Formats: sequence, structure tokens, C-alpha cells
Amino acid sequence: MKLYIISGLGADEKVLEKLTFNSGIEPVHIPWLIPEKDEDFQHYVRRMANKIDNSEPFYLLGYSFGGIIAQEIHKVMPAKRIVILGSIKCDLEKSRFIKAGARTNAINYIPQKFFNNHSTIVFAFLKRIFDSKNANILQYFRVKDPYYLKWSMDKITKWKFDKLPDVIQVLADKDIVFPIKNSQPDFVIKNATHLFPVTKAKEVSGILKTIFV
Repeated sequence: MKLYIISGLGADEKVLEKLTFNSGIEPVHIPWLIPEKDEDFQHYVRRMANKIDNSEPFYLLGYSFGGIIAQEIHKVMPAKRIVILGSIKCDLEKSRFIKAGARTNAINYIPQKFFNNHSTIVFAFLKRIFDSKNANILQYFRVKDPYYLKWSMDKITKWKFDKLPDVIQVLADKDIVFPIKNSQPDFVIKNATHLFPVTKAKEVSGILKTIFV
């Protein structure tokens, strides 16, 4: 069965390349699309969903922002099973930092040039929230279009969503992007940061093999 995978904000499949699946599973990575000018979030979700062949049953896996996209797809194109890694089930699970961004609309006040490939601000931000001890953090973030990055961060802060009962959530206990204290995950990865699909790949793969069968 095909397993459609959506990676984290700005990341391609490399951040999830260490994950392994059962022999009957065919992983299909859905690459990030660059948003159209002032594109509506639901329109963007539908464009991402166009990569899925729903003429037959399929699974969904989303990491971080990809988990949010996967759930939006699941609402209109239900998967047989859906798992989110390092992501949230509803807007109530957002961190105080993200909620503050929504209240102040802060992202819109940051010039787009600060989201470019050479910005020290972007590097410092990613290193701080994902894994401060990982010196090679940027190797996992290859989708660097400034408009895409700013648009996506704005959509994360403004995302409103009610929990879907069949979504399986896996979180790390030291994740500061989506703190575990705000959620009730089905699985907890101990002593791990938001980058746990890389640092705890064997443990995460073991969990996924019990779900995607």
C-alpha cells in the first residue's frame, strides 16, 4: 500500500530518510509546492492532495507542518490510517510562542528578505527550535524560497482545527516547537527534540511498523 509522506517546513525527504517501513509499504514523498501569490490555505492543500491517487486505499504520514497539511488532506480525502510526527492535532495544542504570533500577526511585519537562504536570523531560529546541538541542521532544510517560508509560518500561526479522532500522534518529550505538555500523544519519544525522526529513527520506525501494516 502507498504511504504518502509530507515533510516538515522547508524540509525535503532527507529529514525522514532514516525511517524504515514494512515490506508491503510503498513510501511516496509529496514535495512542497511554492504557494501562489496570496494563495488561500485550503487551495494550497488541494494542490498538495493532487499528488495522491485516492482510487485505492492509502496511508498518510506528516512531520511538523507536514502533519498539519496531512490532516487537512485527510478531511477531504480520508486515508486508511494517518500518523503525525512532531505535529499537533488542533490549534489548542500550539505553543505560547505560536499563539502570540497569531495574536500579533507578527509574521506579516517581518520583511521577506529575512527568510532568504543567507539569513542568520533563519539559521538561528531553526537551530534554536529544532535541535541546538545539531551543527548540520540546515542540511535537512532545502526548500528555501522566501515567499514559501514566510507564507507557511503565517499559516501555522493562524491554523484553526478541531481534533480528528483517528489521527495517531507521535511527539518528543523535549520538543519546544510543539511542547508535549499541550498534547496527549499516542506515543512519546523520550530524550528527543523536534528533530527526533533523525535522532531516534529506529524507535520511530518501530512504531510506524506497528501502524502501517
